[in-house]
Amino acid sequence: MIHPTLARSIRLVGLDVDGVLTDGGIYLGATDGKPVELKRYEIQDGLGIHLLQRTGVRVAIITGRVSESVRLRAAELGIDDVAQDSQAQKLPAFLSMLDRHGIAPSEAAFIGDDFPDMAVLKLVGLPVAVANAVPEVKAACSLTLTRCGGAGAVREFAELLMKARGDWLSVTDRYVAERSLPLAELDR
Repeated sequence: MIHPTLARSIRLVGLDVDGVLTDGGIYLGATDGKPVELKRYEIQDGLGIHLLQRTGVRVAIITGRVSESVRLRAAELGIDDVAQDSQAQKLPAFLSMLDRHGIAPSEAAFIGDDFPDMAVLKLVGLPVAVANAVPEVKAACSLTLTRCGGAGAVREFAELLMKARGDWLSVTDRYVAERSLPLAELDR
């Protein structure tokens, strides 16, 4: 569980990609002699991110690989803060994002699974591990999710955070209402 006071203080949620937004597997191949990397993303995580953004919480992606797949997924989800660093130096990029938005580390959460995430996890106010995180990451986090990366872990966290903030019912009711026909149109 997330304490409501802590939940309401969170202004930015940072996400790792491989092992958090995905199951950690990658597909490598080539098309016309050019390397191609494909990843599988959980669709419910995407809706969780969208709903979280609707509550005013910023979402950022910080990953230790460089992949066109990540750029495409971030664009699809409307995530502007994206850092892809092939050296897995996540902390400088994360600090830059926080500074750019005037957000203190204590006002941020980060979801990780492995050692490249540790520097950020040790800094944020709400460090979160996916269920399949390595033991050292779980030990460094104040919350361990029940779902694995790529299997709804991000959605689980988004729901927990919004429920603790008191936003869940209003944001989901509004979302459903926007996608529902008015009753008068159903009677036609």
